[in-house]
Amino acid sequence: MSAEAVGNLAAVLHAPGDLRISERPMPIPGPGEVLVQVHSVGICGSDVHYYEHGRIGDYVVDEPMVLGHEASGVVVDRGPGVVIEVGSRVSIEPGVPCGHCEQCRRGAYNLCPNVRFFATPPIDGALARYVTVNAAFAHPVPDSLSDDAAALIEPLSVGIWANRRAATGIGSRVLITGAGPIGVLAALAARVAGAAWVGLADVHPSRLAAAGAFDVDDVIDARDAVDYASFRPGVLLECTGAPAVVSAGIKALQPLGRAVLVGMGASAEQPLPVQVIQNRELSVTGTFRYAHTYPDAIALAAAGRVDLDAIVGARLPLADTEQALTMGRTDPAILKTVVAVQD
Repeated sequence: MSAEAVGNLAAVLHAPGDLRISERPMPIPGPGEVLVQVHSVGICGSDVHYYEHGRIGDYVVDEPMVLGHEASGVVVDRGPGVVIEVGSRVSIEPGVPCGHCEQCRRGAYNLCPNVRFFATPPIDGALARYVTVNAAFAHPVPDSLSDDAAALIEPLSVGIWANRRAATGIGSRVLITGAGPIGVLAALAARVAGAAWVGLADVHPSRLAAAGAFDVDDVIDARDAVDYASFRPGVLLECTGAPAVVSAGIKALQPLGRAVLVGMGASAEQPLPVQVIQNRELSVTGTFRYAHTYPDAIALAAAGRVDLDAIVGARLPLADTEQALTMGRTDPAILKTVVAVQD
């Protein structure tokens, strides 16, 4: 059956709390593009935030927008100049940079001011039966990876990039605050980078219980009075964005330690323990998406070094996308919900 015969149903956000499964135009691949039949899409916190609030900071949903940016599928058509074969299974890197600006020329394409990123207003996302994408950002995956795992290469890339920014390596002691999907994947990426000790902290009992199933040395219940410094971390991967947690994590670092701020808090500004940072010569940096991570993330998942299927707690059809968007709130033990778009 042709793509045209099936149609292009998509999960379209019209306003906060107003999500509709509706028909969208069938995309046609242009030069350098492929048409992908989407199979799996992971639900990200940003999707939930857009659904609940209709905006993230300056990015406002002013007109109907398709959600979703963690995606995988199969190439079913290609435009001129594309060498990837029809029938190839791919993981979609959702941000396509301009390729011409200063940041792109430096290789920091994640910082491209002209990037077109799925499900970031006004760009439609991947919760649709078919999408087009620049062929260079449709990464082939081996048959050993499931559709869900191929979609979750995106959040794994966030974890890998955080560890690269932190220079995590052999013997590192890494504290991760926040045991959501990004925190867990950052912990697993730290382990494969050579960390000697990995600690994962959270306040939700269900997330703490889930975290115990992964390859971490300590699952830390942050509801208690915790002395993070007793673990002697040299790296902090902060995945909550909560000001008190950021401050406590930085204060726990050993001299010359490195803090990477991954989580986005409710406020654009927050205080930092500047005297501690100065006296211990700590490095504090942010992280924005990722660059050049997909090939390594795919290789790690394909080699079994990171089990992405293990973080999937629920799988729902496209018709139940609204339920998928609320599951993390109703059951924090579910680390990742995936939408099976073709079901």
